[in-house]
Amino acid sequence: MQATGTSLDPAPSPPYPAIEPWQRGWLPVDGGHSLYFEQCGNPHGLPLVVLHGGPGSGCSPRMRQLFDAARFRIVLFDQRGCGRSTPRGECAHNTTADLVADIERLRRHLGVERWLVTGGSWGAALAVAYAAAHRDACLGAILRGIFLTGPADLEWFFAGAGGLFPEFWQALDQSIPGDRGRALPDRLFDAVLGDDAMVATEAVRRWMQWEATLDGGAPAPLPEFPDADTQAALLAKYRVQAHYLRHGCFLGETRLLELAATLGSMSVTILHGEKDLVCRVENARRLHRAVAGSLLRIVPDAGHNPFVASMQQALIEAAAHFMPTIQAHAPHKTIA
Repeated sequence: MQATGTSLDPAPSPPYPAIEPWQRGWLPVDGGHSLYFEQCGNPHGLPLVVLHGGPGSGCSPRMRQLFDAARFRIVLFDQRGCGRSTPRGECAHNTTADLVADIERLRRHLGVERWLVTGGSWGAALAVAYAAAHRDACLGAILRGIFLTGPADLEWFFAGAGGLFPEFWQALDQSIPGDRGRALPDRLFDAVLGDDAMVATEAVRRWMQWEATLDGGAPAPLPEFPDADTQAALLAKYRVQAHYLRHGCFLGETRLLELAATLGSMSVTILHGEKDLVCRVENARRLHRAVAGSLLRIVPDAGHNPFVASMQQALIEAAAHFMPTIQAHAPHKTIA
């Protein structure tokens, strides 16, 4: 799950200067999908793939700036149905297993032998699934803002956290149509995935407001969509997210922790904001217990947003930690 509130830092900015990709492209995969990808930073640097959150969010230019472009060959891509990948908002042939296969296809397409895998929130869960399936392709993992994909996460986000901001939660609950005997997530997902565009749009606006309120730790305004393109993009994003959340992200907490336990001696750093209200800190502790030898850091003054200063510094330090370890024991190569 991925939100972008800013109350913990009123003007967050990435730690490194803005850069442009030196390669952009689309990779056709199965099921009629085509994935947008880009490469930036040092072409001869340590390969690093960034897995975006959501599910459904897509990559943003700011994500290029979270890691040192002088030292890393940074690969970003929009997952199926997300961002610039086509068809946008498509849920058919779109599961976690598909995404894991896509990451591996992209690695081979780019000629990368091994890479460092990093992701936040849903991206962290996807990173675990990929690393468990393709250990030999991974130099290590940096996982942030841990989302375990199970019922407990949805129960917290859509119900338990309501006690923190009861008026805003009630506004969300009352704005979503359907039988009040059904749980809020079920009604919300129906609204977003349904055929009524007006109902879906209002549901997305309320969902976004609730996300921003929890992420920022303070009441957030109801968002407005400035134009039809923005509205279409956000409806597509939340359509994919509803599809994944309705199906437990095709993982679930038990399975995710089982996969994490197979990572064994892989170098894994886990970062989680102390003030994260979107995904609870206990998630990070549970993942840490599952991954033998992992490094856990609870980051003070940070919530779920990766662009607050303390979390940015934690990411910089985590990346620096991997450089000497990887270069000493497993130098990166590319496939000729």
